[in-house]
Amino acid sequence: VAPATPVCDVPSSAMTGTVVQLSCKETEGSPPSEYQWYKNGVALLEKTGTGSARTPNITYTMNKKSGTLLFNTVTKNDTGEYFCEASNGVGLSQKCSVKRMQV
Repeated sequence: VAPATPVCDVPSSAMTGTVVQLSCKETEGSPPSEYQWYKNGVALLEKTGTGSARTPNITYTMNKKSGTLLFNTVTKNDTGEYFCEASNGVGLSQKCSVKRMQV
């Protein structure tokens, strides 16, 4: 079953230095969807904490299975327009509407 349009939860504003979690979920896809977050139209890298992905300016952890994007300490650089895409290899991937987060 192709994924449904995911529901994105993006806070409209956040204080610098706080923990912020963005979430993305859809329940119709089978097999279960994987989720990819985008900021300003650019795919965010999945940070695993090993190898070349350990870039010093990455302040988030993205979990493609659960659809969460977690900022340990948000900065003004994290302000932007976010959306996520759900895909499971069946049918077309689905995106939620873009939401702006102001830090």
